[in-house]
Amino acid sequence: MKSLKLLILSALTAFTGVAAAQTDYEAPRTEWGQPDLQGVWNFSSDVPMQRPERYGSQEFLTQEEIQERRDQIMAQRRAADEAAARISAQDIPDQTTNPGGYNDFWFETAGLGDVVRTSHIVYPENGRQPAYVEGAQIQFGGLGPDVPGDRPVRYVVGGIAKDGPEDRGLSERCIVGFNSGPPFVPSLYNNNMQIIQSKDTAVIMTEMIHDARIVPLVDKPALSDDIRLWSGDSRGYWDGDTLVVETKNFNGSRQSFGAAGHNYNAVLEERFTRVAYDQVDYQFTINDPSTFTDRITAIVPMIKMAGQIYEYACHEGNYGMINTLRGARVEERLVEEGVEIGERD
Repeated sequence: MKSLKLLILSALTAFTGVAAAQTDYEAPRTEWGQPDLQGVWNFSSDVPMQRPERYGSQEFLTQEEIQERRDQIMAQRRAADEAAARISAQDIPDQTTNPGGYNDFWFETAGLGDVVRTSHIVYPENGRQPAYVEGAQIQFGGLGPDVPGDRPVRYVVGGIAKDGPEDRGLSERCIVGFNSGPPFVPSLYNNNMQIIQSKDTAVIMTEMIHDARIVPLVDKPALSDDIRLWSGDSRGYWDGDTLVVETKNFNGSRQSFGAAGHNYNAVLEERFTRVAYDQVDYQFTINDPSTFTDRITAIVPMIKMAGQIYEYACHEGNYGMINTLRGARVEERLVEEGVEIGERD
């Protein structure tokens, strides 16, 4: 993981800033004459999905702002390393606080090149999510204590209770990865995907929970409206050198984007364009009139990796879920017996 992280850092520092200038780059071709997008690509990023309001309509950072951000990131990493060193130096761990799950070693973060966006969202022009439609459902999950809410849980990490697996997030249940999309959204780690091409098909495979979308590139009847899938039904075509993938027929059991809504009526367009040997520009547009008052378009650079994707062996019924629910039953029994949690050795 550490070597992967270093490779990402060096690759992004070298290529993020120059790819935009390589407008004359010509992608290699497959034996069928199509642009060759095959390989393993990483979409790690330090760029926020939504633009901080202080930037307004400013799409790119200045050189001074890039340096300021680089200094902030390095300071955060040093602080994280120092905190981890203090914890490891304790003879007796502090049992009154959450020990945490990860330190900076595990995080995939992207280096800063010469051209750095203020946000991945490029439309609306302020770089922020549009307003919610009145009545749109909002569910916030995340690492930490359970949050109030009702089933179905549509977010990926966290939960509302531990009465059953249905109370946990979709990634905890090993149904969908927390960054596997579609669309692909940079997250803490395992930000890898692979494209495999044939003449009439493209396969888009994610590392996180190893989902594979088989995208036909030929005219094929669409699924009927009553057939709904976790990752939707994807169809593709070539627009010049860009692979365009349109996905519909989501099952509505996932959020549309961020913490908002459900994706039953969402239509997703993804565009994959190879702009350099080591970079694919990934652009996606979400149109969900049930959740947002306008569409959302974002651009996320993907950097070519020299390694392979190995199976992320997460499956429903995993030991982590079993033990989470089992632990909750033990806590309930102790409360019934009058034992306060944390009293025992």
